[in-house]
Amino acid sequence: MTASCKIPQFLIAVPYLILGSWCLIAPASIETLFVSPPFQHNSATSAVLIGCFGAQAVVSGLFAAYSRFRKITYLIYGVALLPFFAFNYYFFFILPVFNRGMALDFAANVAMLLTCIWGYRATEER
Repeated sequence: MTASCKIPQFLIAVPYLILGSWCLIAPASIETLFVSPPFQHNSATSAVLIGCFGAQAVVSGLFAAYSRFRKITYLIYGVALLPFFAFNYYFFFILPVFNRGMALDFAANVAMLLTCIWGYRATEER
């Protein structure tokens, strides 16, 4: 695999590593910035849950960055991102748990999906 084929997978890792680290390091700010006030708990429990989510995201980012991606990997990764769009839609428009700050998550998901398409097209099968 050429170095240029590794670029898409590192770009997929970036949102996981940045946003996941933010959740892990500063969970209270995540709740304040992204959760609508009626749904905010601002408790130790919500901080732990957001931190756990962040830790899982960081692990996912590390796997994305350092695994060996094949054409099928990009395809499966891209398909696996699709439910996140339904999740964002539901919890923003139907049950407004999230506020406009979740546009950051939506943008990251779009960027990762487009990067999966790029990686899929750029990866040659042997």
